[in-house]
Amino acid sequence: MTDKSNSQKTSWKVWWKLTRPHTLTAGFVPVLIGTAFAFQSGDFHITLFFAMMIASLLIQAATNMFNEYYDYKRGLDHAGSVGIGGTIVRHGVKASTVLQIALGCYGLALLIGLYICAMTSWWLIAIGLLSMAAGYLYTGGPYPVAYTPYGELLAGFFMGYVIIAISYYIQTNELPLTVLFISVPTSLFIANILSANNIRDLDNDKVAGRRTLAILLGKRNAIMVLAIIFGIAFVWTLTMPFLGITSFWIWIALLAFPKSIEAVKVFINKHTPIEMMPGMAATAKTNTIFGLLFALGIFLGSV
Repeated sequence: MTDKSNSQKTSWKVWWKLTRPHTLTAGFVPVLIGTAFAFQSGDFHITLFFAMMIASLLIQAATNMFNEYYDYKRGLDHAGSVGIGGTIVRHGVKASTVLQIALGCYGLALLIGLYICAMTSWWLIAIGLLSMAAGYLYTGGPYPVAYTPYGELLAGFFMGYVIIAISYYIQTNELPLTVLFISVPTSLFIANILSANNIRDLDNDKVAGRRTLAILLGKRNAIMVLAIIFGIAFVWTLTMPFLGITSFWIWIALLAFPKSIEAVKVFINKHTPIEMMPGMAATAKTNTIFGLLFALGIFLGSV
């Protein structure tokens, strides 16, 4: 009985790790922020909120699975690799199974997207398909974005602004310029999640022939850019109430600042991928803490 229970528990953990849960913050935080901002206008449709949340998380999880699959196929992942799900190289799951699950997640996200379009606008189907293509092409296709310096830009735009904009639009049927302004900090934090990942993997990525921004800048400069982006995001948050975009309640999101400092310190003081993992985790937690408090601040400013 005990062995069977442990086996089931291990199996559950294997599949959970495949989603790379520390990155799922990039899936749910933008939905919360876009929906909270829409709530200011008195609009809130709970079914659309949950549909968008599930679809966003499915796309993020599938993107991670495509990453797992293609990195394995290109010989980048091995049993000692840091920061991966390890489903294929450590737990013996077939690569084709991981690909099928990823495609299944995309299929479910597409079905949910069709429901969202039917309830709002069919123009969203083009944006949704483009977002899914971006997730796939990050590591899939003949020219993966992950091998270029543009990964942070792609992730920040699609997982930040685009998801926030869609989450707002499906609640209100409009898209004011203010949505772009409120999306800036989260877009920057999500870009930093990828940047932290690339700093941690800099040496291995260089051997694999990648040309990420971290490789082009070098570790020291890449950490400096990471810190600057954190700073811009927090300063932007400070200025929004003065521009009349949000209330001063939004400043509660500044409580995430110490976690960003923690992330930067880890990358400065640590040198091996395993030692830098806490820095990667702290970067993701910065987005989670900020996002939850930012959404709460928007909500409190509207009641």
